Amino acid sequence: MKVLLTGASGFVGSHILDTLCERGIPTAVLLRPTSQRNFIERQLQRVEVRLGSIDDPASLHEALREVTHIIHCAGATKALRAAEFYEVNQTGTRNVVEAVNAQRGQVQRLVHISSLAAAGPALPGQPARESDPPQPVSEYGRSKLAGEREVTGQCQADFVVLRPPAVYGPRDGEFLRLFKAVKSHLRPRFGGGRQALSFVFVKDLADTAVAVLTAPAAARQTYFVAAQEIATARELTEEIAVQMGVWTLPLPLPTALLWPVCAVQELLSRLTGKPNVLSRQKYAELRAPAWTCDASKLRRELGLECRTNLKAGLGTTQSWYREQGWL
Repeated sequence: MKVLLTGASGFVGSHILDTLCERGIPTAVLLRPTSQRNFIERQLQRVEVRLGSIDDPASLHEALREVTHIIHCAGATKALRAAEFYEVNQTGTRNVVEAVNAQRGQVQRLVHISSLAAAGPALPGQPARESDPPQPVSEYGRSKLAGEREVTGQCQADFVVLRPPAVYGPRDGEFLRLFKAVKSHLRPRFGGGRQALSFVFVKDLADTAVAVLTAPAAARQTYFVAAQEIATARELTEEIAVQMGVWTLPLPLPTALLWPVCAVQELLSRLTGKPNVLSRQKYAELRAPAWTCDASKLRRELGLECRTNLKAGLGTTQSWYREQGWL
């Protein structure tokens, strides 16, 4: 068995690499020459580095030499233009699938890391299930769904599609914004803080991605990967405040205010050339009543469960931020 990991230098990918190395699984990582390596530097001596990218088909074919399994984690979560989401999340995935198909049976399984955004939002009290028709509401979500369909419609090898909701943990720069706001004694409250959310601690997601590499029952299946616990946006920021031991004041951000905030941030991103998660296409996600999913299929069929609850996961995350001087 030999695994090729794409997106290894990113937040989620670096944790998947840690799990592969902890389990002694022979691994190669696909990296651009310019990829930031600070999260994975200590692991690079234990794996093969194969230079290339998912937008370079020739490098993908070379990177698959002697590879039997792939975890495809590379993806775009923010972009200056909507087309960039599709260039990475759809076309990049198509390139991976075509490279797998060209190996003519050498690659036994492709694990594709997608997102709950590909399925779309849920209604309060009705978490999304894998059997529900997907209804993504953002360009990011639609591009992730398009990537899924490249896998499920074209991949000749076995595949598994994983759909995590909000992922958090050490090395994450997005949740850091909430921690910094709370440190400043503010608790952002989007749309009243009532939006219901599912979460997955990044180590649980990494463990699941590695486990499904060889699980026979997972072949050609799609799974939500999430902890059972559901919390509102308000409960999330309140728990962060408790963890940090600071007093806070609520910072109401009514739904009506979210669109101009997103629009202004998109304009700033275009002026600076630096994409941000907040943009007009993100507005539909922020105003949705719930982003929740039911991960019971994962437990029922594979016996896998994301056991880290929000309190424990946020505590570990905060400790890491402080140790690294991020907070």
